Order: sequence, then C-alpha cells, then structure tokens
Amino acid sequence: MRGHLAMLAFSGLVAGSFALGSLAAPHVAPTALNALRFAMASVMVGVAALATTGLRRRDFAAPWRYGLLGGLMGLYFVLMFEGLKTAPPVSAAAVFTLSPILSGIAGYILLRQIATGRMLLALAVGAAGALWVIFRADMVALIQFEVGRGEMIYFWGCVAHAVYTPLVRRLNRGESALVFSFGTMVAAAAILLVAGAPDLAATDWAALPLIVWITLAYVTVFASAVTFVLLQYASLRLPSAKVMAYTYLTPSWVLCWQAALGAPMPTLLILAGVALTVLALVLLLEGEE
Repeated sequence: MRGHLAMLAFSGLVAGSFALGSLAAPHVAPTALNALRFAMASVMVGVAALATTGLRRRDFAAPWRYGLLGGLMGLYFVLMFEGLKTAPPVSAAAVFTLSPILSGIAGYILLRQIATGRMLLALAVGAAGALWVIFRADMVALIQFEVGRGEMIYFWGCVAHAVYTPLVRRLNRGESALVFSFGTMVAAAAILLVAGAPDLAATDWAALPLIVWITLAYVTVFASAVTFVLLQYASLRLPSAKVMAYTYLTPSWVLCWQAALGAPMPTLLILAGVALTVLALVLLLEGEE
C-alpha cells in the first residue's frame, strides 16, 4: 500500500513538470536546465541521506550501476523538455501513458515479471480512460490523431524511463531508496554537466524570464528530489507494470494543473475518463495478494 501511495504522489508531482515545463522550455536549453536541476537535487537528497540512513562506502560499490540509471533518467528529462518545445502538455502526457506497456515489456525481459490477466485488464481500462481525457472526450480528435515531432522526441525519453524502472530492482543491492536515489542523481548530474557544458556557457542566465526559475525550483525539489525517492521506493516494492500504471493518472493531473494556472476546468464527459483511470488503479489494488 505504501508503494501505491508513493506512486499516487509521484503522478501528481510529475504532472506539474508538464504544465510548467511547457512554459519554460522555449527559453532555455534542456541540457542546461536539467544539469542544474540534477546538481541541486543531488545536494538536497545527499543531505537528507546523511541525516537519516547515512552514506556508507559499500553503498557505492559497482558505481557503473548509478551511471547507467543516471544516464537513462537524464536522457528522459532532456528529451521531455525538448519535446515540450512543440508538444502541448496534455499531448505529451498522452505519450507518457505508453510507459506502463513499455515498462511491462522491459520488466519481462529484465526480471521475467509476467502481467496477470487482472493487471492487463487494469492497464487497458487505464489506457482507455487516459486517452479519453487526453483528447477531451472528442472522438474526432482521437480518430485524427497525428504524432508530432515533439511527441516523437518525448516517446524515446519514455522508452528510457520504462527501462529505468525494472533496472532499479535489478541493480539495487540492498541500498535504501534515499541512498540509491542519491547515487543515481549524482551520476545524472555529472553526465549532464559534461554533455550540457556548451549550453550552460551559452545561456544568458540573468536574462531568463521568471517562469524558468520557477520551473527550475519546482523540478529540482518536487520533480527530482521527491519523485526520485518515491519512484525508487515504489520500484523496490511493486512490479514494474504496476509502478508505471500510475502514469495513467498523469493526464488528469495535467488538466488540474492547467486549470490551476488559468485554463478552463474539464467537462463532465472528460471527468468520465478520469473515473476510468481511477477504476484501473482500484483493479490493481484489489489484485494485491
């Protein structure tokens, strides 16, 4: 149950990245923004780890594990912000709903995790509800769906995210979620600081609009430090497909975020799709042994 609660919070916090990221993406290079966010988030998580579980030398055995996980997560966020330059937030959230299927495939290949009939039913119901929300209960919009450049870029980021989830369980050697998150974030920061060095140097930081700094603060604290720990925590307790099933709630959360930022509230027809995503989660919860 704690794993499910962690992913419920995760889905709501991640949705904020779509809403705010779409506003900030046109003003700053994705590699520069994410290099800073991972560097600052690493400090936060590192301090938290020192104050609680502590950091031991054996926690960082086989550092290649953190390099692999950090590279995957860094790639995901860079491609996400690159995609948000042209893809609307809700449309990007639609792509994100492919993650449960991708994660289920990766979970089978890496961990031989097999989805039950009940889990497949839940994933199907959640997908239907998410698509209904994404296309705002408009069948014409659904039928005429065309994948844009931004959505395609972000899709490859979702592939990296889906592979990341089962790898957490595969590569963890008993480290706590906080310590494992710290190692992963340090690795992601190091990779992006090197890869994004030219963009970091070329960015006129003093001239950036306020929305970039608001987004940077949000993604550092909530969409990096907090969600990383939540995802690590849940991935050690739930099958990969169940962890990623919570992404079906992300489009609904995005609509809430956009409404909070001034967009109109969804109609009752759209809320029917939200109800289907909730039903999918109920099926998953009821299916727990």
